[in-house]
Amino acid sequence: MSGTIYRHELQMHLRSVITWSVALVALIFVFASMFSSFALDAELLNEMMANFPPQLLTAFGLSGVDLSTVLGYFSFVFLFAQICLAIQASNYGFGLVSVEEREWTADFLLAKPVGRSQILTSKLLAALTALAITNLVVWVISLFSVNLYKGDKSFDGGPLILLLLSIVVFQLFFLGVGLAVSLLVRRIRSVTPYAMALGFGMYVLSAFGDLLGEAALEKITPFKHFSPTYIIGHGAWDLPLVAISAAVILISLVASYLLYGRRDIPAAV
Repeated sequence: MSGTIYRHELQMHLRSVITWSVALVALIFVFASMFSSFALDAELLNEMMANFPPQLLTAFGLSGVDLSTVLGYFSFVFLFAQICLAIQASNYGFGLVSVEEREWTADFLLAKPVGRSQILTSKLLAALTALAITNLVVWVISLFSVNLYKGDKSFDGGPLILLLLSIVVFQLFFLGVGLAVSLLVRRIRSVTPYAMALGFGMYVLSAFGDLLGEAALEKITPFKHFSPTYIIGHGAWDLPLVAISAAVILISLVASYLLYGRRDIPAAV
């Protein structure tokens, strides 16, 4: 690893980390503050939801959710946080090596006495550090909000901890896939469309997979692998699906090192 590249990359991510962290704090805190209002009419709301088509409830992460419990309500809120986390990690993945190619500085970096594997490792560690900071912020605001707004209702903290622990693998999935895809594409002119497509695309697959009754679609999206409703309801991860995420991460990272080592880097003219 190159300390210089690591520090430079982490500094580049700093503003993004602050922006995403503030957005997630606002999202979770504002939604969590509404729990007391939901809890007052939770029974009526649950009865109303029971009349909705099951496919529609599943698409919006409301299938089997009891909004009268603080963890049931938080599992609904956490789905929106997952979308933000997916887009952030995808953004870092797609931009990890494409930024130099886009700005025509890749040849300058590769001319330094540092191997390509060291460059990629340094960049990956910087991105992982940035994601870890966001992860820590989500942990703090989630635990704080749930305990602040639970009122006199008690809850088992085990499922909540499992849900928060899932963030690490969830982020790695989108970081790894984004990086691998960026190395398969000739040139990425703008990272944002790719990151939005991957993040929202995986969520849509999770929602419409249930609507279409296609169980196969569940196997390719981490939104289903780490479903907040499942984790809170069962107090455990769905290990066969989690194993798929782990396999995708491993394959993506190995492929990324191989592709980057053989990539034809364009030089500035």
